[in-house]
Amino acid sequence: MPLKIGIPKERHTSEFRVGLTPVGVSILTKRGHQCYVEKGAGIGSNFSDTEFEQAGARITYDEAEVFRRADIILKVQRPTEEEMSWVADHQTIMAFMMLAVTPPHQLRLLEEKGTAVVSYERIEERNGMLPVLYPLSQIGGRMTAQIAAQYLQNNRGGKGILLGGVAGVPPADVVIIGAGVVGMNAAQAFLGMGARIILLDHDLHKLQTAHEYFDGRITTMVSHDANLKRVCKFADVLVGAVQNPGEPAPLIITREMVASMRPGSVVIDMSIDQGGCIETSRPMQHNDPIFMVDGVVHYCVPNLPGVVGRTSTHAFLNAAWPFIQLVAEHGIEQAVELNAALHRGTVIFQREKTPEPA
Repeated sequence: MPLKIGIPKERHTSEFRVGLTPVGVSILTKRGHQCYVEKGAGIGSNFSDTEFEQAGARITYDEAEVFRRADIILKVQRPTEEEMSWVADHQTIMAFMMLAVTPPHQLRLLEEKGTAVVSYERIEERNGMLPVLYPLSQIGGRMTAQIAAQYLQNNRGGKGILLGGVAGVPPADVVIIGAGVVGMNAAQAFLGMGARIILLDHDLHKLQTAHEYFDGRITTMVSHDANLKRVCKFADVLVGAVQNPGEPAPLIITREMVASMRPGSVVIDMSIDQGGCIETSRPMQHNDPIFMVDGVVHYCVPNLPGVVGRTSTHAFLNAAWPFIQLVAEHGIEQAVELNAALHRGTVIFQREKTPEPA
């Protein structure tokens, strides 16, 4: 049965991605579905309204219209407070919902409306891989090196160190906690810029994989309190890249560990989307990204890939497309029966029925 699919403009600060590309719109409309795209939704990713129209979409001009018309809403980030009020009864929303840190009152609202939520970051294959989150984790990991290089500069509050050093002057010491997708990509980026890397994880198999992948060019250590305290004392850059899928991030680095770092060092908490893995972290925005604690620069910006909108949009939709297509073709209830990975990433909130009068 043809469905109505809505692509709203993202309203979170410094979010430049869009929930579907013109190519995706073209494929869906050719299959008989109707796509509604809010005016200007693709600007941050360099997709014009004209491109969406040529792909078969209808452009809407009222902010809430996409929500009123659609059976399925395709977003990047969780709806804002205002957008939550526009969500229609029994609508399906596909986005990076981050349900583990969603405010309780928003969860209650979704329940009241009987909303079906596909939380992209929770879609999980049998082997534990998170296919839609994976490419964004790659991008975020690779961005850490360019961020660190910038904030190590004196004019940005750093200690005045060049990541790669020069002849006669050693490179920066970079400590990365977590040898998952973010951590491995961060290590690759920092190594490419000439830094010295220490990668920590509690999983010895991951450390063995990293050692072999980088051909021994990085140092690996088991992550426990004694080693964490040790590396914090000399780290020029500390990257927290720890997560438990579907749960708040575990606290790994304590305030005392941060206090032991040298002034002008840089902390980048890549787990901040799920609450952060560093005790001194707090969420910031791209337009105001840093704060200082004990002389240490803290960069804790959720949704880091949002400011490379075009790359991020293409990357995550390459991975999300099979799931979007499955939901569009079969509806959410049948789609989750057909695909176990999608089922693991979906919550269908059951609307409470009002008791009938006696």
